[in-house]
Amino acid sequence: MKELPTIQLERLTLRPFDLKDAPVVKELAGDPYIAETTLYIPHPYEYGMAEEWIKTHAVNYHEGRSLELAIVHTVEQHIIGAICVGYNRKFDHGELAYWIGKAYKNNGYCTEAARGIISYAFKQLELNRVYARYLGKNPASGKVMEKLGMKYEGTLRQHVKKCGKYEDLIYYGLLKNEFYIETK
Repeated sequence: MKELPTIQLERLTLRPFDLKDAPVVKELAGDPYIAETTLYIPHPYEYGMAEEWIKTHAVNYHEGRSLELAIVHTVEQHIIGAICVGYNRKFDHGELAYWIGKAYKNNGYCTEAARGIISYAFKQLELNRVYARYLGKNPASGKVMEKLGMKYEGTLRQHVKKCGKYEDLIYYGLLKNEFYIETK
């Protein structure tokens, strides 16, 4: 069985999560800020959730559903967040998702990690399109998407309910040929 890839970037390493990473995941994802700015991470982040989530990664990858990796600061060797591309082989597209621990934001880490996994998605997974979405109350995520060269595709108004409140979802997309133009 093929192992999950590791992607080496300038300052970061995107690598498979290991069960020993669970305490750090719980600490970072357990921050109310992460739950507030992401669609699916709950608060409180209960004991055992990180382990159960990590256990799904190899299965998801081997069944052709997603690639979920830890974002690790290469020099300091600590996890700073998570990044994923969930993909659909029938349509050759994938959804980019990410979160960065609050203490590590505003350093360009998210943009660097996203650029790395998008490159992998286009080159190794041979996707034609990558899209992403963010909660309207988290415009910083949209700034990352713009830095990647993604194009605004629309807003689904009050499309989801998070913590009892209806939230807008803003969509961005990037085609393979646009990514190579942007990165040359």
